[in-house]
Amino acid sequence: MNIKPFEKKLWLSSPTMHGEEAQYMMEAYETNWMSTVGKNIDVIEEEMASYIGMKYAVALSCGTASLHLATKLAGEKLYGMARPNQGTLQGKHVFASDVTFDASVNPVAYEDGEAVFIDTEYDSWNMSPEALEKAFEIYPDTKLVLVAHLYGTPAKMQEIREICAKHGALIIEDAAESLGAKYLLNGKWQETGSLGDYNCISFNGNKIITGSTGGMFLTDSKEDAEKVRKWSTQSREDAPWYQHEEIGYNYRMSNVIAGVVRGQIPHLKEHLDQKKAIYERYKEGLKDLPVKMNPYDPERTIPNFWLSCLLIDEDAMCRQVRDDHKALYVHEPGKSCPTEILETLAKYNAEGRPIWKPMHAQPIYVNHAFITAEGNGRGLSNAYIDTGKSVDVGTDLFNRGLCLPSDNKMTPEEQDIVIEIIKNCFI
Repeated sequence: MNIKPFEKKLWLSSPTMHGEEAQYMMEAYETNWMSTVGKNIDVIEEEMASYIGMKYAVALSCGTASLHLATKLAGEKLYGMARPNQGTLQGKHVFASDVTFDASVNPVAYEDGEAVFIDTEYDSWNMSPEALEKAFEIYPDTKLVLVAHLYGTPAKMQEIREICAKHGALIIEDAAESLGAKYLLNGKWQETGSLGDYNCISFNGNKIITGSTGGMFLTDSKEDAEKVRKWSTQSREDAPWYQHEEIGYNYRMSNVIAGVVRGQIPHLKEHLDQKKAIYERYKEGLKDLPVKMNPYDPERTIPNFWLSCLLIDEDAMCRQVRDDHKALYVHEPGKSCPTEILETLAKYNAEGRPIWKPMHAQPIYVNHAFITAEGNGRGLSNAYIDTGKSVDVGTDLFNRGLCLPSDNKMTPEEQDIVIEIIKNCFI
């Protein structure tokens, strides 16, 4: 293959700066608002709440902090205030997306709850409404559902919201990967980050816009916003000394970081358009291969196309095995696998990534329940009876899928080379 490695690495998704970020950071420096209060914070809270269509936004140190406080708040709303040495979800089940980053679900453990992982569906690679309904049959007392929008594609929120309403359950929406994506709910287009009872976004360094770090909690409830703001500043009470009646956290966003976010917000649409163009170029360039791009329903969703991904057809998979740390494959003509493609991209100085390994398969959560559209997803094989192939969509996506270089600074010419590298893996 007569292709030279890229001189500058092609990243999966890296920060794209424009100049205004430095201006607002310097403003924080020159006015000496080098703390967790200041104009930058006030501006981004107002602008993001307006953009997403919520009344209140609370800027936090990271998306995980937002998810933690949303989870704590939901637990307190459902089960009351916890003791200082206990979480608000102690002994309670929480239904959670299975194919996601562990930051989505770890806050359930922070609050002493137990995540029950809900299988994925092929239409959007997100939580399966059918599996969620089955989970409520098995665990009818569960009152909290945590839904993540994978790689910027909204989940089937119409169905999920209707199921949760029927069972009296609250929804935490993890929109960390999907800022700028839209979903048609009850005939009206809404931004992700406005579709749950508690909503979270992220400004991590690889996201569609960034502060290098940072996150945000969004709500229409003034009471909830004020509670999260209080918890994020160590739960200080209204007293002339430091008085504390609740456990608090140092989770507030820095005014300096908020300056970076403030400089990024005007470029959100530009980034969205660039990401969509990357997805469409991949779709066109790879159309003759036995692969499919990460799917979405154009009638009901407008993804932000944060990461472009592909899924190799089952009959086009070469042999591939993985343990908890390494992967091996055997090349076969006309076939390939995620390991071969990722290793080949790396040889040419381009970064890809496997699809998120499902949470139910992670060592830390291997003893937690996993529910598919057919029911319990564990212990299904039988040495004496042929029970057929069990359903585990998330593991199938992990085995056959990968994330492609999706950096919005990648040129069309560079992307054409990436496409050629992938094609050559199938020769």
